[in-house]
Amino acid sequence: MVSRIVIIGGGPAGYEAALVAAQLDADVTVVEADGAGGACVLSDCVPSKTFIASAEVVTGYRATEEFGVRAGLAGVTVDAPTVFGRVKRLAQAQSADIHAKLVKAGVTFVPGRARLGTRTLGDTHPVVVTPHGGRPYTVDATMVLIATGGTPRVLPTAVPDGERILTWRQIYDLPELPERLIVVGSGVTGAEFASAFLAMGVDVTLVSSRDRVMPHEDADAAMAIEKAFRARGMTILNNSRAQAVRRTADGVVVELSDGRVIEGSHALMAVGAVPNTEDLGLTEYGVALTDHGYVSVDRVSRTNVPGIYAAGDCTGVLPLASVAAMQGRIAVWHAMGEAVSPLRLRTVAANVFTDPELATVGVTQKEVDEDPSLARQVMLPLAGNARAKMMGLEDGFVKLFCRPMTGQVIGGVVVAPKASELILPITMAVENQLTVDQLAHSITIYPSLSGSITEAARQLMLRKTD
Repeated sequence: MVSRIVIIGGGPAGYEAALVAAQLDADVTVVEADGAGGACVLSDCVPSKTFIASAEVVTGYRATEEFGVRAGLAGVTVDAPTVFGRVKRLAQAQSADIHAKLVKAGVTFVPGRARLGTRTLGDTHPVVVTPHGGRPYTVDATMVLIATGGTPRVLPTAVPDGERILTWRQIYDLPELPERLIVVGSGVTGAEFASAFLAMGVDVTLVSSRDRVMPHEDADAAMAIEKAFRARGMTILNNSRAQAVRRTADGVVVELSDGRVIEGSHALMAVGAVPNTEDLGLTEYGVALTDHGYVSVDRVSRTNVPGIYAAGDCTGVLPLASVAAMQGRIAVWHAMGEAVSPLRLRTVAANVFTDPELATVGVTQKEVDEDPSLARQVMLPLAGNARAKMMGLEDGFVKLFCRPMTGQVIGGVVVAPKASELILPITMAVENQLTVDQLAHSITIYPSLSGSITEAARQLMLRKTD
């Protein structure tokens, strides 16, 4: 019997699941409202990282006099329409590539929307598909995957207008760079955009409701990045909660809960996301949701209804494209009876694309602080690394955690340019249960930033346990 799978949502969770299902000879239909790749490719992850790549180019031309390189009398200028045009162009190209890959694999891709139908007795689940500009029709699926992602959270006192008050999806429609940008929210998204706009020469104020930026990240890493932000001229307002954002004749004002008022030309709202789980017929079908509207799933992406799975940001498990994709794959493997390992968040590496970047994997400093017997640790500043000196790097470090008795690597933190690449050897060590001895005996290129990883391992290898 051929499995008939309907996937609602074409982002990383959806399209990766579809490719796996097609490989296993299932009849697969993907229904996506915006285009192949979903919001991740068209308006979130891919555009933001493309925008950040432009900021990195600007950074490469600044502060280069000590290297004997001068950018010219006019300095560095940024043409916003060109930057934003490239962002949109690459997003569309990536979406087209994904669409072509799905079609080549034999997946039916339907531009439109879908929802669960009326639950009936039997082994299939009715899915009502409404193509754009077409009439609804029903597909009886042996498995349904909900992969509808999330959308920017909107505060009722700070409703985006797409011109002065913006979500991160609207920023690329600006005709020019903001003169004075106020970023409300200092989580990962807020920090990334604040960093990129600062690099492009924009006057940036970052409003943080906590005592530091990125409060959920490693404290040492977050403080190092905040220090770098301030040194480059960013204004950071810690312990400051935005009460409201209002548009004025030529800009915006942000009212803080303590009565202060901040003026700017634009405000970027980065106050989190909410799951896209409404109008899908989930509650009516009996699919359990959390209090915040996320689809409840287990470690193999099952909901409480047999045959209904969910993956990605709509589950609230971990808002990373890599995790969404793996959740989708695991769902299909499990539904089709393939051998599959449950999702292991302990081995998932995460990265914040600020300047410098922040990458983490495994146990956290907070966990170790709460239970010192959990791990031994070492933190090496990059300032002592030969390659870092050549590159003029003053910020950043490598931190490594290992088990006290066995030396097994159980986590790490990297703050550095391209930390997203440097975290890989630590991730592989965590995934494969390597020890600091094994990591220390790996020969690294000299000079290289990765040399600090093996140096950290050597220091842990030489330390004696209490």
